[in-house]
Amino acid sequence: MNIEFLGGAREVGRSALLVDDSLLLDFGSLAENPPQYPVGSPDPDAVVVSHGHLDHAGAVPALLSGRDPPPVHWTPPTQELALTLARDTLKLHGGTLRCPFTEADVKRVTEVSETHGYRESFAAAGYEVTFYDAGHIPGSAHVLVDDGDARLLYTADFHTANQRLVPGTTARPDADAVVCESTYSDVAHDPREEVEARFARSVEETLWEGGTAVVPAFGIGRTQEMLMVCEAYDIPCYVDGMGKDVTRMLANYPAFLRDPEAFARAKSHARFVTGRNGQRRRIAEQNAAIVTTSGMLSGGPAMTYIPEIRANPTNKVAMTGYQVEGTPGRSLLETGRAEIDGRVMPVSARVEQYDFSAHADREGLLDFLDAYRDAAVLVNHGDRCGEFAAKLRDDGYDAYAPERGEAVSVSASTPAAGPDPGAGTEPGTGTR
Repeated sequence: MNIEFLGGAREVGRSALLVDDSLLLDFGSLAENPPQYPVGSPDPDAVVVSHGHLDHAGAVPALLSGRDPPPVHWTPPTQELALTLARDTLKLHGGTLRCPFTEADVKRVTEVSETHGYRESFAAAGYEVTFYDAGHIPGSAHVLVDDGDARLLYTADFHTANQRLVPGTTARPDADAVVCESTYSDVAHDPREEVEARFARSVEETLWEGGTAVVPAFGIGRTQEMLMVCEAYDIPCYVDGMGKDVTRMLANYPAFLRDPEAFARAKSHARFVTGRNGQRRRIAEQNAAIVTTSGMLSGGPAMTYIPEIRANPTNKVAMTGYQVEGTPGRSLLETGRAEIDGRVMPVSARVEQYDFSAHADREGLLDFLDAYRDAAVLVNHGDRCGEFAAKLRDDGYDAYAPERGEAVSVSASTPAAGPDPGAGTEPGTGTR
């Protein structure tokens, strides 16, 4: 089995793996300026998508412009999330070089789509493929590919600990080779219960003091997690941005949620913003939490809320996700200033950061990989893939961190890994 790393190798973003020039696993984008896409021009017989985040599914419609587009396999929530992302990309960048697909390509998605549940094997490009719950967001999947000789496990993004939205992964299917993400390979997450309690206590203090808390959050997964936290602690909250539609949509997939009843309570507890900037300015004066995109302050309704609350030190901005270097969110954390709508604004409101990551940390990664000590481990999707591969080799694993564009051959009897002289030489950037 030959695996070509078209993206996501030694970087976080634009994930894409091509198996034997036939089966494509993910086809994502990297939200830089301009956006970056996987290398090469793959023409697969079938596409399998692990989950509905931009860096894994954001460029899938670009594969469908030919006369004979390949079938696309995913879970039902992933299909809907990918379509939501595609329509949002068209709205923002359609008709420009920043968008690699057209409206016609997006319409083809449903024509070629084939949905599958967890642990339901299906045929794709001559392989037997099986999805396993990855514990990242609703519908996210580990992908097991079996060619009759070798079994490849593509972990995609995963978490081993429970979140309110989804349970942590417990799947450990047999595999000869594992392509493993490493986003937080050098980090230890604080226990989620402690992070939640600190967040809730801080927001409650802000509201008691008469302030407003703006909670920037990624629209898919993080927004819904924060709404569930707000409901659990009885924090009054609004929801705005892409997260509104995603929240409504995920309510249609209770089988992919950890606690559908708790999710329903959170949805009912939140007040959905229906107006535009006039209403948003009025809401910014309320004693409430406002959960809104963009999670890195690079667009979305946050661009209205932050200017409205920035001058009052009683107010608060509670960041809930990793802030990529160069984004307004990262600048706000480091300097207390942020560029919003072309203007650099000082922010007197208190700014805090909380680790609500949906990825496994170092301990979680090692716990997961402990089941694969006899397999070849190919490390990807991280800023420090080389260092983590070296750590695994020191621990006795057959581990290697491929470069972008590199092809690696694996089989049931032949290890994939060898010396990795370039370990750590090509750091990447991405969202966490």
